[in-house]
Formats: sequence, C-alpha cells, structure tokens
Amino acid sequence: MKETDQTYYISEIKKLKRKKNVVILAHYYQTGEIQDIADFTGDSLALSQQAAATNADTILFAGVRFMAETAKILSPQKKVLIPDMMAGCSLADSCNPEDFSKFIDDNPGRTVVTYVNTNIDIKALSDIVCTSSNAIQIIESLDSEEKIIFGPDRNLGNYLINKTGRDILVWNGACHVHEEFSLEAILRLKEEYPDAQVIVHPECESPVRMIADFIGSTSALLKFTRENKSSTFIVATEPGIIHQMKKADPSKKYIPAPPKDSTCGCSECNFMKLITIEKIYRCLMDEKPEIIINNDILVRARKPILRMMEISEKLGK
Repeated sequence: MKETDQTYYISEIKKLKRKKNVVILAHYYQTGEIQDIADFTGDSLALSQQAAATNADTILFAGVRFMAETAKILSPQKKVLIPDMMAGCSLADSCNPEDFSKFIDDNPGRTVVTYVNTNIDIKALSDIVCTSSNAIQIIESLDSEEKIIFGPDRNLGNYLINKTGRDILVWNGACHVHEEFSLEAILRLKEEYPDAQVIVHPECESPVRMIADFIGSTSALLKFTRENKSSTFIVATEPGIIHQMKKADPSKKYIPAPPKDSTCGCSECNFMKLITIEKIYRCLMDEKPEIIINNDILVRARKPILRMMEISEKLGK
C-alpha cells in the first residue's frame, strides 16, 4: 500500500468512527499503525470489557474471530464488526466442539475450564473461562480435590499443572506462534546479550519456559518491560507487542525471539496480519462483516465468562 493510500484510509477511518459512533479495539498482536488508530489496545478479554463499558453503538475488533465473538457475548446489544471473517486462530481451531464434547463425556465429573482463546461453541461447553493473566488464580479458586479439564492449550495447561499441582486433564491443542520459538536460537541470543531478560508467554513450549526470566500474559510482559531495570529483553510472544513496549520506553532494546524456521526473523500470527488499514476502512464503510450469534449459544457462552469475572472480583484480581 502506498503511503498516500494509508494516510487517506486513516483519515477516513477517523471520520467514519466519529460519524457512526464506533469504538475500535486492537489486539497487541496487530501492526503498529492499526494499534495507533484504535481507541483501546490490549488483550482480548480486557478489550471486550472496555468496549462494553462505552456508549458506542458499534464495536470494530481488529483481532481474530474469537475475540470479536467475545465482544458480542459481553455486548449483545451492540453491532460487532471484524474486518476479515477469515481471521481465525490456530489455537481456537485446534479444539472442535464435537470432539471436545466427547472428551468431556469420556471424563465425567470434571470441572471444565477453558482458555478465553476459544471459539464460542467451546465456551458454551465450559464451566469457567480463564485468561493467561488469571488462569492460576481461577484454578486455585476451585476446591483442592476438584478434578479439572483444561483446554485447548496444552502448553498453558501443563504450565498450570506445574504451578498448582492440581488434577488437570489437558486438551491437546496449541498456538502455532508460541510453539515456533527456537530454544537454541534464544540461547544464542542470550550469549550475545548476556544481560537480557528472556520474557515468555505461558503458551510457549516447556523448554522455552524453563529458560525464562519472567513468564506472563501479553499485558504482563508489557508491564514487566516497563518496570524492570534491564535495558534489553528477548521477547517470546507475537512481536506485535513490541510496538507498545517501544512506545512505553524507546530507550530499551526489544528483540523478538526467533522461530525454528531460521528463514524469518520472528514468529508472527498470520491470522492477525489478515487485518489491514484498508480492510478496517471498508468494514466501517459497509458495516460488515458482522458477528451474528444465535441467542441460545450466546447465553450459554456468557455464563462461564461471568463466573470467571465473579471469581476474579472476589479475589480482587
């Protein structure tokens, strides 16, 4: 896209947003220019909560489809748009509702805790939803003898087992971005930058988590780089977050952790990158694609999210 086209689209997006009373949400994994035109940037659930609290008539979610679904769940009276309906998620798609329902039936008597990074059909099968920020607290809030199913991320699930020691049966799903980081390449970077802090998302594989100086959700990683006195960070999550890290403190150095495929420099989410400035403009113009959800499944999917919020409120998280 030419610079003049980009400038035109950004200008028109700002006009349309005001005219149509739209709030634009951008996940941290979007490109920098998309994050900069958004009203709110952040992790998916926090964005949906912020949007629900606004007086906007319409929510445009610059993210992947499950995030826009979550926004609709929490704001059913608002129109929710996504610039590209093909913006799915490898993790969410690794858990299909028919197979997951059978997994639950085959393991009766377990409380079903699912990661917010799931499609709406999976949320509707769940007892509680969690985020990477509150997953440990949600698991530990349950009775110590309670048996749990966790899905869909096997790496986050195994991390929760190690942190809590609970009886958790984990669904075998994964995020293609967080499984692609190369332990060997990160260790080579650590040799080159011995004072660097290695910061890692819990969706990463166990060997990568084992060498981390800090493990946390995307927002927690951002907070860590702001508050930590180190000047260099090796960042093992989708590199879109580095845009916010640089904005918070441009004097520090942020190095995206390399993937196993050495032909590219960082592990990007190809689904997130389906969203573009031009698609946002056309989405605002046409007011589509729109997220439409059957009311019955919407109500069932809302219950585990509300239960998570109730638990988090009691814990003061």
